[in-house]
Amino acid sequence: MIRVLVVDDSAFMRRCIKDILENEKDMKVIDTARDGNEAVKKAIDLHPDVITLDINMPVMDGLTALQYIMSLSPCPVVVISSLSTEGALTTFEALELGAVDFVAKPGGTVSLGIKQLAAEIIAKVRAAALSNREQIKSLKKIKNFLKHEEHNLNDEIYENKVNENKNLVIIGVSTGGPKTLMEILPYLPSDFPAAVLVVQHMPPGFTKAFAQRLDHSCNLNVKEAENDTVIEHGTIIIAKGGWHLKVEKDKIRSKLVTRLTQEPENVLYRPSVNVTMKSVLENLDGKNIIGVLLTGMGDDGADMMVEIRKRGGLTIAESQETAIVYGMPREAIERGGAEIIAPAYKISDILIKKVYEHAIFSKF
Repeated sequence: MIRVLVVDDSAFMRRCIKDILENEKDMKVIDTARDGNEAVKKAIDLHPDVITLDINMPVMDGLTALQYIMSLSPCPVVVISSLSTEGALTTFEALELGAVDFVAKPGGTVSLGIKQLAAEIIAKVRAAALSNREQIKSLKKIKNFLKHEEHNLNDEIYENKVNENKNLVIIGVSTGGPKTLMEILPYLPSDFPAAVLVVQHMPPGFTKAFAQRLDHSCNLNVKEAENDTVIEHGTIIIAKGGWHLKVEKDKIRSKLVTRLTQEPENVLYRPSVNVTMKSVLENLDGKNIIGVLLTGMGDDGADMMVEIRKRGGLTIAESQETAIVYGMPREAIERGGAEIIAPAYKISDILIKKVYEHAIFSKF
């Protein structure tokens, strides 16, 4: 039985969320709280399996409450946030503070449409209940960042070869992704000789703010995907929420470019990791592809990780040690799609080492 504490300042919202969860045989709402202060006290007293947490509340707001909860009684938290620019920015703050995932309320603070999100709320509470509690308790890990000197690079050779480099890194991630990506992307250097595509399962309206937030933290330029964006090294492109991100060849410019599409429709997620990886395989030699699969529920990306490895690409799966939800990477590993298995805080080092080596010594 998944024991849930529901926190929202609206009595209507508390009742709606409670009804949604208690329609499931494996869930029980053990209590509710109407502000952050109550939430902290009840989290300490009741030790719930999962907390659903509103952000905009009186007495103590959700972000402050989240910090106290993570400090005093760590617990998987699913944030219930308004779908707006301001709501998106606050949501990412919550995810960086340790929230596992979020649900976007479509109609503001008191949403009459919350029942339409029942399936999403249920799925995310279930995923949160299965999450890695040790990772939730440990918000930051000490990284030993590999300096350029550690790669023993010959600068002259590197400069001659970098313009020929065709490396493309594709990162697939879902639940727990924003926090995990912050352990990887900011550590890639500004002269990283590869392009990076990130497919994070995220609804429309959030990926632009997510890209902007990452851009402030990263050495590389980070932007949300648009149609006909040239894919070039030194850039991180975030798949647009609600759209698949595909890669195509622009024959006139002899470049790879991005395409946003609603097809295929018969997939669980949009954007889909499998869809992006498949399109890259159709347009780039497998030896020039690095596939990375991180925390997330389900198996999106696992099949294409197998295919990338078969075609000579490098594949990296996050280890159980750091995965918030060990679903997607585990599926890749069990299907034979992971050449390297590593904790999140080591993946940037691996990418740097492998990409620089390939940029210098590969012949195209």
